[in-house]
Amino acid sequence: MIISITNTTFSASINTFGAELISLNSKTKNYIWTVDETYWNKTSPILFPIVGRLKNDTFTYQDKSYNLPRHGFARNFDFKIVSQTENFVSLSLVSSRETLLLFPFDFELLLNYKLTEKGLEITYSVYNKSEDSMPFSIGAHPAFAIDHPFSEYSLVFNKTETMISHELNNEQFDNSVREIEANNGEIKLDYLHFEKDALVFKHLKSDEIILKHNNEFVLKVIYEGFPYVGIWTKPNAPFLCIEPWCGLADNTNHNGNLIEKEGINFLEKEDLFQRKITIQLLQ
Repeated sequence: MIISITNTTFSASINTFGAELISLNSKTKNYIWTVDETYWNKTSPILFPIVGRLKNDTFTYQDKSYNLPRHGFARNFDFKIVSQTENFVSLSLVSSRETLLLFPFDFELLLNYKLTEKGLEITYSVYNKSEDSMPFSIGAHPAFAIDHPFSEYSLVFNKTETMISHELNNEQFDNSVREIEANNGEIKLDYLHFEKDALVFKHLKSDEIILKHNNEFVLKVIYEGFPYVGIWTKPNAPFLCIEPWCGLADNTNHNGNLIEKEGINFLEKEDLFQRKITIQLLQ
């Protein structure tokens, strides 16, 4: 089911399947890319309860093994509408027999989408309904439309820093890194950056990223409390994903224990974990 929210300036559409943002529009522009399965069949999947790929797509918890696909399962389940107004919608996924086979914890995952005068706020809320502490990851994966030659775009980070990308090898980290050339916090986009996989940055000082076309700002992603950021596209694809994460793919030498996984978060019984990203539309 497709839900539409609007205000006087912007509109957005969200699919209840996966609680996936599928469009974000001003009066003149769609900022989210339009799916072309030649490249990719998603627009903005929710990454939960893991980010990235597990080693052998498997983790262990209390000496039992579980199989969990890349980026988890939230993107493959239908969410229920909790509440909706003209410019807001709240969507919920609650653990079930099916999810417990993949991830042995009771939870509620709540996605709130709210249009503002500047753009869209997306709030991610995780409630632990289990008796035990719940290890988990969560991440965003919005794909923004690239309407002009890719090389005309750049990313501008709000703090000047050394841009060290942690390399993925077969979708897992292998402890190798490379420095990405940046001029005063600005990275020129080039498909060569993504020949192997995403650029992955850990513990940046920046908490804002602007997508820039030539000398014009297109949009800004503001992320609060996300220690990792992935930047990704496919070869020659007309989109760019800016992905704030609370979690990481496995390292090639990881022992599989979910408790010992790098970047894992822990949520105690009946506690709430909450993060927000803001997409400000600048054109």
